[in-house]
Parts: sequence; structure tokens; C-alpha cells
Amino acid sequence: MADSATPLPSAVETQQQQLCDVLVIGGGPAGSTIATLLHERGWQVCLLDKDQHPRFHIGESLLPMNLPILERLGVSEQIKAIGVVKYGAEFGGAQEYPGQRHTIYFRNAMDKNHPYAYQVRRAEFDHVLLQNCISRGVEVRQGMRVQEVVFRSGQRSLVRASDGQQTRHWEPRFVVDASGRDTFLAGQLKLKQKNPKHQSAALFGHFRQVQQRPAQDAGNIGIYWFEHGWFWMIPLRDGVTSVGAVCWPEYLKTRRTDLATFLQQTIALCPEVAARMQQAVPCDTIRATGNFSYRARRMGGEGYLLVGDAFAFIDPVFSSGVYLAMNSACLGAETVDHCLRDPARAPILIKQFERRIRRGLQTVSWFIYRFTSPAMRQLFMHPRNTLRIEEAIISLLAGDVFRKTPIGFPLTVFKGIYWLVSARLAALSWHAYRRRKYNAQVSHGDSEQSQDVV
Repeated sequence: MADSATPLPSAVETQQQQLCDVLVIGGGPAGSTIATLLHERGWQVCLLDKDQHPRFHIGESLLPMNLPILERLGVSEQIKAIGVVKYGAEFGGAQEYPGQRHTIYFRNAMDKNHPYAYQVRRAEFDHVLLQNCISRGVEVRQGMRVQEVVFRSGQRSLVRASDGQQTRHWEPRFVVDASGRDTFLAGQLKLKQKNPKHQSAALFGHFRQVQQRPAQDAGNIGIYWFEHGWFWMIPLRDGVTSVGAVCWPEYLKTRRTDLATFLQQTIALCPEVAARMQQAVPCDTIRATGNFSYRARRMGGEGYLLVGDAFAFIDPVFSSGVYLAMNSACLGAETVDHCLRDPARAPILIKQFERRIRRGLQTVSWFIYRFTSPAMRQLFMHPRNTLRIEEAIISLLAGDVFRKTPIGFPLTVFKGIYWLVSARLAALSWHAYRRRKYNAQVSHGDSEQSQDVV
């Protein structure tokens, strides 16, 4: 099949139109999950992915709440075989507490049934999910880029896609956009809204000979604050560690070197990461990507639904991306199934689905958007379990924000404490912000010839 980068205008147009019940755009975790579950419910599903799998993707850390979904899909043993067990997360790097680290363990969440997760190479993980989808009977076409979806009220939609050599047409009853950060339908329907208050970009690569934590902590993710953002360190199989820095725009504008050198310069700004990277050797290309937060104005409409990053993307600090995508796919499968069986109820079913997803995202987002503040650093580094607050925080970090686990009241209390601590540390917060801006400007100098990081 032709590479997806082949110019589409050269493709041969075909008039043959294929009927299906559901057409899924995208073969990542959200797309393969919803396609598999809808096929299990008896629907004829076709999945189109612009790429050929396996292919590289960032987002290598799963959450404990992924595990029930993997069981439901029947791939638990396969993921276990390719993953590194992750029992918790280590936090450090807070400038107020130099040299201090704090590790949370998922076994201390309110629900004790999911005490671990996995770290995975996404190329392998996504490939397992997509192959499982194919083995269940879903029609999957890789290297097929969707070009347009035409919605026709009261009729099947018309989907046009190309593999670079031939353009094909499908007529589904329902379209699911699982295109990830391509946000295909949100772009076509002009639904996408960026969050101007939370913009960043990530520099990352894979390294060998990174210092690992001992015993059961060896597979834990490391999350470290530094002056211009935060770092992740994710242990993978075969002695490889994924290392990345999520940075603010004003710092990224200071880059004067290639990405590899700039990442090394950035690592030097965080003593905790630098200490673990003293003997590190890169084993692939250093990459960069934008972490520009966004949401679509709505999650669905007549004959379509958005799931995963096709609807919303938030900062990856809590490793929630893959879980949020797969969970929305599970809930989305129920919604699409009911919409197809009872079209008259589709509008209210889609609204109920959207309300549930937004509620969970709002819970996670509140913490993510405040994660780098001095108050949050203090509370994360010195947690207390008064009124089960620490258990609730760990439950949130495990991804348990959509069920009826009693985290609501403790999290509300935590938010009150956060605002009290923030008020007390207001001067420090302002000073930190001004210092970050000043340091970036000093590094940037008077030149306007900064390089784009992505």
C-alpha cells in the first residue's frame, strides 16, 4: 500500500461505495477499542487509519484503570508480555525541597483492586490493540487517510478516503472520530477550541544506562519539577528509559541548538534528572511535539461521536491520555450501540455521554493546570491522609474519576486546602513566575531569530 504521504490529488477516484454500520477514523487505542467493542455487539465496523502499524507514538505510561479495559478486550497477557510493571509514581525536583522525593503507590488508592499499571512502547501497545481488533473481525484498512465526511440529515454519511493511489467511499450509519490529535472532525466542523492558558511543548527521547530505582520501584514513572516545566522518566523494557521535558513557550524560544543539545541543556537545569542521566546514552532520535491543550465544543451530533484526543487533549503529566482515550471509547461504544438501536433517543444519549466525559476531564484538569504551582508542589511532596485526602489523590492518579468511588468529598477538601496554601504562598508564586520569565528573556537575548521547537 502506498505511503500516506503520497500526494492525494494523484489518487484514482472510484465511485463504488461500501456500506457499514460504523466507520471509525483512527487506529490508536481509542479507535481500536471502540471498533472491537462495537463489533462484539453485532455491528459491521470499518476502521481507517492513515498510518501503517506498528508506528512510533509518545504516551508510554498507563494507569491502573487501564487494566479492566485490557481484560475486557482480551489482551491482558499480551500487554503484560510487552510492559514494565509500574507500582506508583515518584515526584521530586521541587525547588522548595531540594533533594527530596516522594513516591505514591497505587495500592494506597481507595480501590485496592488495581495496585499497578504498565509502562509500554506505544508502537507495540497500539499494534497489539489493532491486531486484536482485526482478529475479532473488524475490517481495518491501514494507510488509508480520511479526506472528508459529508453528513446528510436522515441518511447515511458519506466518507471519502485515499491510500494515495486510490480514493474510496464508505456510507456508514455512524462515524466515530478517534483520529487523536489530528482532530479530524473537530477541524472539519470547526469545533476545536485551544486553551490559551495551558500551552507547552515536549522534548523527549529514549536512553540507555539511565540510573534506575531499586526493587519494586524500578518500573515507576519519575515526575520532576524544574524552573521551566517538568520532566518525565519512564522505564521501558530492555534497559531503555523514555525521558522528556514539558516546557513553557517562553523557555522554548531560547533554543539556539539542535534538539539533542537543547534537551541535554534542559536536563542540566534539573538536578534530580541530571543525576540519573550521568551515564545515559541516547538510543534513538530526539523528538519534539506541541502539547497544546484543546477541547471540541461538543462531542457528537447527528451520526457522529468524538472519542479520546479527537475530543480533548490535556497536559500528559498524570499519564492519563491513554486511559482517558480508552475509557471514552468504552463509554462511546455503549452510546453508539444505543443510538443505532434507538435513533430517536440519540441526541439525549450523546448529551449524557458528553456530560460524563466532561465531568471526569474537569476533575483531572483542575489538578493538571495547577500542578507546577508552589502550593501543589508542597501538597504533593508532603501529603496527609486526613479525611482520606491522600487516598483520593492517589485514586485520581490511578484514573479512577469516572466511577462512584467516594473521592468527591476528599478532593473538595483538598481544593480548599490548596487555595489556603496558595494564598499563603502568593508572593512566592508571583516571584517564581517573574523569575521564570526573566531567565527566559535573558537566555533569549535581544535576537528575534529563535528556532521553533516543533
